[in-house]
Amino acid sequence: MVVTMALLHPFNRTARTARALQPLDGASLPADDEVLLDAPDDRLGHALVAAARGEHGPAAALLAGTRGSADWEMRDRNARRLAAFARSRPEWLQRWSAADPHDPDLLLVRAQLEVDRAWDSPARAELLREVSPLITAAARGDDRDPVPWRIALDHARGTRAGHKYFGELWEAALRRAPHHYGCHVAALRYLAESWQGSHRECFDFADLAAQDALPDSLVQALPSRAALACLTDGDGTSGTVPRARLDAAADRAIALSARFPAADPWPSPIRNKLMYVLFRLERWQEALTEAHRIGPYATSFPWDRWSDDPLALFLRVRGEIRARAAGLLPPSGQPRSERAGRARSGDH
Repeated sequence: MVVTMALLHPFNRTARTARALQPLDGASLPADDEVLLDAPDDRLGHALVAAARGEHGPAAALLAGTRGSADWEMRDRNARRLAAFARSRPEWLQRWSAADPHDPDLLLVRAQLEVDRAWDSPARAELLREVSPLITAAARGDDRDPVPWRIALDHARGTRAGHKYFGELWEAALRRAPHHYGCHVAALRYLAESWQGSHRECFDFADLAAQDALPDSLVQALPSRAALACLTDGDGTSGTVPRARLDAAADRAIALSARFPAADPWPSPIRNKLMYVLFRLERWQEALTEAHRIGPYATSFPWDRWSDDPLALFLRVRGEIRARAAGLLPPSGQPRSERAGRARSGDH
């Protein structure tokens, strides 16, 4: 397809000192009652506690700090979490809107919030079109910021935008941050839907992006994200993707995971997805290593694809991995869905 070449855009390479590898200390896994679901780091936790009291100041300061330091990955993650919190506790966001309606950090959270709300509606496409002006305002808030463009890419997928328009958004996102993980995931998911489940093309995109990314970039985990989709979409089999390619995607993500300290909340979303991929590939010892690296930091995705209690499913799979790594159980298949009907993705 023509769109393939537009999306497989070359990336600029720059030198950076790699983090030291962090060996595991051999400690036992955290007890089940010590594992937390979607635990925030200290700064985000402080902002959420204040927001629960109706105070927007710490959230505004947190996002302003990420914008000032151009920490776009952290900015993206914090904006998502703050928007999710505002769905059930909107008072602090309303006060922020009244106090400073043109704050670019406020506009970012509001854009994410409205896209999230529209996404869950049967009238998704129609409601998403109404959100377009808010995304545009967020993008104009700081021209350096790629996060509004990640939201725009998600928005374009939800409205089933054509390839030409999506390609224009993608180019704009790349100009701002050529290695931004969130934008790459948004593009990967758009491609998966455009190609109607053809995973080879998605792997081509993910592999090229990872090859051109720095060793400690989250984009190194993009092929494992493609592997996750390959193992969970449709009938849950790898289809036309060779096993060797799935293993290579996992290997790349393992190398990335090893660059971060064990039991660090920052890489926990990558590690949770990787542990699932390794579980499906029956690579028990490596899956157990990732369980150790995850420590107490479980994440809702991908476990909420199959259960309304993602923490319970994470713990069950972790226990099975530990047993299989010890040779106490025979080979397995995949987590059994605890939902009737099609499992949803809690990570649009």
